[in-house]
Amino acid sequence: MGLFSKFIAKIKGTNDFSPADWAELEQELLSSDVGPRLTQEFLEAAKKVKSENAEEALVEIMTKNLSSNSHEPILGEATTTIMVVGVNGTGKTTSVAKLASYYKRSGKSVVLAAGDTFRAAAVDQLKTWGDRIGVAVVSGKENGDPASVAFDGAKTAQDSRSDIFIIDTAGRLHNKSDLMAELSKVKRVVEKVSPINEVLLVIDATTGQNGLQQAKIFTESVEVTGIVLTKLDGSAKGGVALAIEAELGIPIKWVGTGESEGDFAPFEAQSYIKGLLA
Repeated sequence: MGLFSKFIAKIKGTNDFSPADWAELEQELLSSDVGPRLTQEFLEAAKKVKSENAEEALVEIMTKNLSSNSHEPILGEATTTIMVVGVNGTGKTTSVAKLASYYKRSGKSVVLAAGDTFRAAAVDQLKTWGDRIGVAVVSGKENGDPASVAFDGAKTAQDSRSDIFIIDTAGRLHNKSDLMAELSKVKRVVEKVSPINEVLLVIDATTGQNGLQQAKIFTESVEVTGIVLTKLDGSAKGGVALAIEAELGIPIKWVGTGESEGDFAPFEAQSYIKGLLA
């Protein structure tokens, strides 16, 4: 990533900047997807610090803007139930599979529910992943009731005393009210069997400020407890993570950095900030 590396290199050894220099930094910040509010805060802080302390000051500002909520995954006492939401195209189903693989490698038993019943490809994709990593996948009829699939999955996870139960959900956003009502129904139905411990929202890092808008929409309707940030590789600016944490207070909990099974890990705030400055 290295969003601020150019700026840090420029300011070392001097505090004498022209209006054009500050305008260049402002544009660099805006293009990094941190958003207008944080951009102004960075600019104001940068104008106050001595050049030799610039990197330290930026680290302090970014750390201060991270969510005060825990970045640690929420685990239940018995079966941990995780509901994964997000719009189509963000890497939601793949993230469900990678999260399952992460827990499986950690020695935990996992059950998946293929709740995106309106996309046959998503169900098939999850079944393929299930076979590959060795976890059970509960599915239903094409275009069937997602809540019913989630309920069956919850029962399977409970009956088998599985450690982790993860629900993939539909992500159609062409009709926001219908989608949110559907997600609320899934949550209500599953909680008849067991409480949902975590609601993870999958955000594509390459979507920029649109990712922040998606986070706002889902947060209005679903009690999102954490973010899965996907595609955080060389093609993504990555600043949207900071904007989401600062503006909405939702902690980033998981990060996907590539296509392979292992390119998925818990979010580490200091590593992320160092990546922005590298």
